[in-house]
Amino acid sequence: MLAFAALAVQAAPSERDLEQLRTRIDALQSELDQKEAARAEARDALRESERAISNANRTLAGLQKESRDLQAESARLAQRHKVLEQSLAERQAAAERVIAARQALGTPDVLRAALSGDDPADFGRRLVYVGYVSRAAAAVLANYRANLEALVRLEREAQAKRERARAVEQASRADRQRIVREREARRKVLARTSGDIRKQRRQIDTLRADEGRLSRLIEGIGRVLARVEAVPEKSSQGEAFSGLRGKLRLPVRGELTGRFGAPRGAGGIEAKGVFIRARAGEPVRAVARGQVVYADWMRGFGNLLIVDHGENYLSVYANNESLLKTVGDPVTTGDVLATTGASGGNEETGLYFELRHLGRAFDPLRWVKLK
Repeated sequence: MLAFAALAVQAAPSERDLEQLRTRIDALQSELDQKEAARAEARDALRESERAISNANRTLAGLQKESRDLQAESARLAQRHKVLEQSLAERQAAAERVIAARQALGTPDVLRAALSGDDPADFGRRLVYVGYVSRAAAAVLANYRANLEALVRLEREAQAKRERARAVEQASRADRQRIVREREARRKVLARTSGDIRKQRRQIDTLRADEGRLSRLIEGIGRVLARVEAVPEKSSQGEAFSGLRGKLRLPVRGELTGRFGAPRGAGGIEAKGVFIRARAGEPVRAVARGQVVYADWMRGFGNLLIVDHGENYLSVYANNESLLKTVGDPVTTGDVLATTGASGGNEETGLYFELRHLGRAFDPLRWVKLK
């Protein structure tokens, strides 16, 4: 489902504003879906399995991050536990010394001191010293008890972290198994429909339909974004997107096999972006800061993700196996958005990448530094 959360310059929009925005976007998505429903294609059979693979991988990535965070937190707790145990040992030794000193002094007896003939001033000094030792003993014991309580709390916290880590590991195993099952399901669907998919992709009307589908989506997103204050043109994170020409990096490492403006298929339709051949599962990174405004499966483009960079600039990432971000997520330059694949019935693994301004595609290679 397409949704979008506006990122205001000074303050986040209210939940009510976001809900109204999501309603407009949902209406746009429904409109596009109705136009597509009239004509089914062989590629559509891949939709559910490819969506499921993407969702399972995104969940797994989240679980893996949580697992790393839990391991770091557990290491921090173990260090704190070690420090506390050392402190407890020191407090216990100090308490024993103070108590021994207190016992050695004994309890002052006023009557006995008066009858003994000792100097009263000396007795007074001794009385003051006994009081000091008693207060010191009380303070040491109080600190000892506080450290004991802190150690108990720390052990409970560490136990909770260990239990959560076990639950995360179990969930991770379940998601890995789910990914294996969904990949097998996709393989079977692809084997059954590959001939029809290959035939359709060679047809000029299919290529034109794919191009028009993406253009309509981007036009609709543009209309919605025009009503809200989205990514600020410039912030403390860096300069505006319009100032990044010649400074961008390609979103994935690989071989450029399809260039902007090159003919696609026998029909000679010009490509609106570039194709970067890469192994499946390679990280796809954001070319600049922005916010995810689309993350879903689309006919002709598979698992598709679009980032709004402000100033009416959008970056488009298609053909992915998995989408690791969801709509509304803010991203910074280099954040991993997805992983490469061959979704949507495409035969070659890698990434299809576009840059657009005011809805119009332009050559990404004029904006990137290839070295």
